[in-house]
Amino acid sequence: MVRAAILSAVGAPLEIAGIELPEPGPGRVRVRLAAAGVCHSDLSLSNGTMRIPLPAVLGHEGAGTVVSVGEGVTHVAPGDGVVLNWAPSCGTCPACLIGEVWLCDSALAGATGIHARTADGTELHPGLNVGAFAEETVVAANCVLPLPAGVPLTDAALLGCAVLTGYGAVHHAARVREGESVVVFGVGGVGLAVLQSARIAGAGPVIAVDVSPEKEALARAAGATAYVVASDTTAKDIRRLTGGRGADVAVECVGRATTIRTAWDSTRRGGRTTVVGIGGKDQRVTFHALELFHWGRTLSGCVYGNSDPAKDLPVLAEHIRAGRFDLSALVTERIALDGIPAAFDTMLAGRGGRALVVFQDA
Repeated sequence: MVRAAILSAVGAPLEIAGIELPEPGPGRVRVRLAAAGVCHSDLSLSNGTMRIPLPAVLGHEGAGTVVSVGEGVTHVAPGDGVVLNWAPSCGTCPACLIGEVWLCDSALAGATGIHARTADGTELHPGLNVGAFAEETVVAANCVLPLPAGVPLTDAALLGCAVLTGYGAVHHAARVREGESVVVFGVGGVGLAVLQSARIAGAGPVIAVDVSPEKEALARAAGATAYVVASDTTAKDIRRLTGGRGADVAVECVGRATTIRTAWDSTRRGGRTTVVGIGGKDQRVTFHALELFHWGRTLSGCVYGNSDPAKDLPVLAEHIRAGRFDLSALVTERIALDGIPAAFDTMLAGRGGRALVVFQDA
């Protein structure tokens, strides 16, 4: 038995309970978690904004050590440090064949399977494939990536979602160029990763926007050169900070219609807005035809940072080793497994960056 955080139904409180994991069969890997990040997507799963088969073990951003492997697994071995990849690509679907692995048709196929059982025999699914809110997990081999040398195992959990998403949003989705101005809406874990990535890209100015004045220090430490507390005048404030033109690039990390619209309004004529935040179906964003023509702006979505983890992790590792990217700067709280509900509350209140569940054996 290992302890895990279980979501039994949409809106239900998380239950911390023991689960029985199977031994890894062919093509499977058992991992002892060192840490797991509490991502806004986990909150979206718990409240029904995103749907998964239930009951399930939540958690999709994690890193740990391989305990055992099944037949046919050769790229990792017991004792290896690994990062969990919640959206593995199949390599054969139309999206994968044209290199858009982040849109793989089969990326979440594993989430429908049976992952584990509770003491009374209740079958559990793996939340977003990996079930990282647990002391141990068993996943498909393509859900584990070898931990790059020189990257701390505990903080490496953030590479599994926040960092790949933030880095990819800047370098792949928005394609930020040196000297371009960037505004980032939402200073949570992903937003902080976007700010650090914009700094790496040589952007400037880099403006952070959030509803909380208390996050200014966090934002500036991550690379923001200016900070705006969100209000009805945010778009005007951004234009003032960019010489009256508006930002070249806006990255929205909140997932709300009003924020997406403000991000769009904050960019210059011909500017680019990349939406990273995951909103509900009730969040409707409207535009009129004339403004689409006149402003010539681009609005695009972003899935997992439009990243290929196998290619991007080594690049990120080099930035980490060189001191250009600080994983620990994203973490504002280190908690135990039973601290996840409180971390959800903190997220809902708009406070903090990334809460990191750190397991005792890590």
